[in-house]
Amino acid sequence: MGGKQLVGRLALPPQASITPVPAVLVMHGWGANASMMGPVVPPLHAAGFAVLLVDARCHGHSDDETFTSMPRFAEDIAAGLAWLRQQPHIDADQIALLGHSVGAAAALLHAAHHDDVRAVVSLSAFAHPAEMMRRFMAGKRIPHLQMGWYVMRHVQRVIGVDFDEIAPLRTLPAVRCPTLLAHGIQDLTVPVEDAHRLLATSSNARLLLVEADHDMREALAAHAHALVTFLHHAFEPATIALKPQAH
Repeated sequence: MGGKQLVGRLALPPQASITPVPAVLVMHGWGANASMMGPVVPPLHAAGFAVLLVDARCHGHSDDETFTSMPRFAEDIAAGLAWLRQQPHIDADQIALLGHSVGAAAALLHAAHHDDVRAVVSLSAFAHPAEMMRRFMAGKRIPHLQMGWYVMRHVQRVIGVDFDEIAPLRTLPAVRCPTLLAHGIQDLTVPVEDAHRLLATSSNARLLLVEADHDMREALAAHAHALVTFLHHAFEPATIALKPQAH
């Protein structure tokens, strides 16, 4: 991506040796890496999905950059999708995205601008990056009026985009594929109210509440059936209603 190398790991189910299989591209959150998303692999693998775990730039084993950002996470998702579609064991028309936190926001950003995935699973997505930054700075006791506003203006200038343009509150309504918003009820990093606000913006989204905190990957095991069922339904071919002909 931009001359930089991304590193990922593709897990293929046994069915892939017989016929191309559907796939899920998984993007981790800020400061994490692909291996930390390992707990989501077993239920998807058992259901017949290939799983591509990607390290975003500046994370894991992928190359570093001068900076990274949520839009760059989305660019790395696009690069991973392009690679995935070239693999002979993958059904290129049957691909979904799964992201955690910033990775979830990036997945929504990608899907809002591209009709190339069949579904999005969002884990612990925040509603707006400015709110996320305010919460972070408040935790560090950085006064907003004196310094916080300058920090946010500087970040937006560096990444080259206004927070309002990439906020999930704005991108989710533009996502046309089915979207599952999974969120931890005990999430102190991104309050569960963010998930309810996001849900209210989209007729294509549904909400899955989980007894978990922000890092909800392990807790998802108890909801594996709901996750797999959602993806199977999203991958089903659309039915066309035929009008009866007049005689």
